[in-house]
Amino acid sequence: MHEEIETQLSQLVAQACQHPPDSLQRRQGLTKLIQAIIKSGKLWRENTPYYEEALQQTWLYLCRNICEANTGRKYDPSRGSVTTWLDGYLKRRLQDFWIEEQDQRNRYVSPKGDDKLNPIDNVPAPQRIPILEETKYWAETDSDGELRRTHIKGRPELNCQMLILRRLPPKSSWQELAAEFNCPYQTLANFYKRQCRPRLRKFGESQGYL
Repeated sequence: MHEEIETQLSQLVAQACQHPPDSLQRRQGLTKLIQAIIKSGKLWRENTPYYEEALQQTWLYLCRNICEANTGRKYDPSRGSVTTWLDGYLKRRLQDFWIEEQDQRNRYVSPKGDDKLNPIDNVPAPQRIPILEETKYWAETDSDGELRRTHIKGRPELNCQMLILRRLPPKSSWQELAAEFNCPYQTLANFYKRQCRPRLRKFGESQGYL
């Protein structure tokens, strides 16, 4: 049974990678691969509040590096199964989240409402990768310029486009953004809640994600 699963996953990897990187066929193939990995039950699981976010980062890592090396080392089937490769990455991300959580507990109190997830987090996990990519493309292109125009008063660089992109997985923490832009993290979080999140939700609804 174990060998059958690994054979199936290897076949799905090969099928997805035979298509061009940004093609619909590649994305469909990667979605099938992710669904098969979830169904196999072979990926590391643990009951922690940040597991789902670490998992989404893992799926993004898969999509970007399973066929080509974009943000990390390309998957090498001669070094192990695809689930073993992903397990290593997932466990590193979980460790990062644990360290960040301990650090923030010692230094900060999160602003009210910061624990609410982006609207795309309401979508079932196997479907999120294409949705994340579409959302990122929407924010990056900002076809009508609304996201760039909507910014914190007197700080045009602190706009909805930048904040939405930085808060998509793998997201920057409010503390990181506050330090980078020399702006109180409560100000950033409140602006995001009032201005960015409604636009993000509107986009999700227009695409049928919500």
